[in-house]
Amino acid sequence: MALKSSSYQTSATPISLFAHLVFIAIFVLVLVWLLKFREGLSFTSDNKPKLFNLHPLFMVIGFVLISGQAIMTYKTFPATRKRQKLIHMTLNFIALLAAIVGLYAVFQYHHDLGIPHVYTLHSWFGISTASLFFLQWLFGFFTFWVRARDSTTRGNLAPWHVLLGMVIFSMAILSAVTGLIEKFTFMSLRRGQEALIVNFTGLLIFLFGVSVGCTVLLPRSY
Repeated sequence: MALKSSSYQTSATPISLFAHLVFIAIFVLVLVWLLKFREGLSFTSDNKPKLFNLHPLFMVIGFVLISGQAIMTYKTFPATRKRQKLIHMTLNFIALLAAIVGLYAVFQYHHDLGIPHVYTLHSWFGISTASLFFLQWLFGFFTFWVRARDSTTRGNLAPWHVLLGMVIFSMAILSAVTGLIEKFTFMSLRRGQEALIVNFTGLLIFLFGVSVGCTVLLPRSY
């Protein structure tokens, strides 16, 4: 006898809970790394590495953690569709603002030290991700919020919006991981505890991306 589909479907709940735990772990590890091993954070210090450190902090917070949370909103937040849409749009806007701060920090750091801009694979992925993220947010805002009553257009474009969103999020994960690899290449990370923290951060970022993707694919958790 064939099993009913409902008998083997898995709710998004355990995966989304795991994603939120990983969210916290990534945030803590990045802070520990930058504050304990990388001299701290500052917009105004004469110690320029403190300015640069704002780049990984805000990019991870924005494009990885907050945008991942925005993606999971429709599966994890019990509310009306309109309220979910507003939360999703707002979180992505906050993610965009955080990324702008992160990009400002790295461009200002390069300018102050006379380092060329956008010359690594990581930077290529990062700029591409930021550009697509901005365009995706504008597209979503005007299509699904401003023209919310045009149900036919929304219905036709929604699958493409979701697909492109997941592609951009995957690019953000890749950008973050390649950025961590650059640290080993260009900044001579000390071995031992610092290397472990950076490696675990990269691994958790990957797991967070997988968890967000699974949450999107699985049935609602409420």
